[in-house]
Amino acid sequence: MPEQVETDGTSVLVGDPRARVTVHLYEDPRCPVCQRFETSGGGPVLTKWILRGKVKVEYTMASFLDGRLGGKGSKKAVNALRAAVDRGKFAEYHAVLYQNQPVEEVDGFTEARLLQLASKVKGLRSTSFDTAVKSMKYRDFVDSSEKVFEAAGHYNGHAGPGTPTAEVNGFRIPVEYSGLLYKPDLFDKYLTEVTGSATS
Repeated sequence: MPEQVETDGTSVLVGDPRARVTVHLYEDPRCPVCQRFETSGGGPVLTKWILRGKVKVEYTMASFLDGRLGGKGSKKAVNALRAAVDRGKFAEYHAVLYQNQPVEEVDGFTEARLLQLASKVKGLRSTSFDTAVKSMKYRDFVDSSEKVFEAAGHYNGHAGPGTPTAEVNGFRIPVEYSGLLYKPDLFDKYLTEVTGSATS
């Protein structure tokens, strides 16, 4: 799947840039609800739509859970994900991280663990990638992405809209309807309707 850092320098675009439907996701690597979305909810459905060339996804990767739970796992994971873009492996690595997410309260995304998980993605490990992970090469990207997340709204008294939050062609799915994100059949139906409207 095509992937690139967006011109704003704070989000990652996955999919055909010409796709008429854009899903913008706000996620934190340590968020267990994001894991639910990515592994058993709408995430796998979204991947199918990306592969069909009908949908593209913009990821804003937040790191707010480090501040709430302690540690640096989210920041380290976001930095590693940014490094994966350089290898054209963001989407695959993103999936692996959520499939192997540590317990939320445990700061489990250490440099060693991130590199170990990167070995599961063929072609990702390299001297440049490993160095980027160990040196926090993309610290500015991590900080900028978090600022964009914080500016995107407020939820439960905190800066940021909560994770995961999804916007489809600029429309943010309201919290009261966010349940569809975790029901693959409903999310697939929703995307079918949106893509149909976008191409008609």
